[in-house]
Amino acid sequence: VQLQASGGGLVQPGGSLRLSCEASGNIELINVMGWYRQAPGKQRELVAVHTRTGSTNYEDAVKGRFTVSRDGGQSTVYLQMNSLQPEDTAVYYCYAQGVTRLGTFYNMAYWGKGTQVTVSS
Repeated sequence: VQLQASGGGLVQPGGSLRLSCEASGNIELINVMGWYRQAPGKQRELVAVHTRTGSTNYEDAVKGRFTVSRDGGQSTVYLQMNSLQPEDTAVYYCYAQGVTRLGTFYNMAYWGKGTQVTVSS
């Protein structure tokens, strides 16, 4: 399973960015997809996740500002980030958990390479 993320960059406070992450590798089903982030000197933390049934979960600090969604095929996850603040600056990592490939279920976590989001004036 490979996760390819894109969409990071530099944005001014109050601006918006949209991250995308596409999963590939003969995937039939993914239970959970989402995003974590890691700021300098801090531990990696959950930002938002989306289950295949449509449930979502957000870190308190991003509620009301970020929206996680998946495409119809559910192999791509998005993170719409609005009203970005300097404290949102971090490397954002795409995440997938519980993948069915070629008829076999793998109850493990997969990670993409991070994409840098920098919020600065």
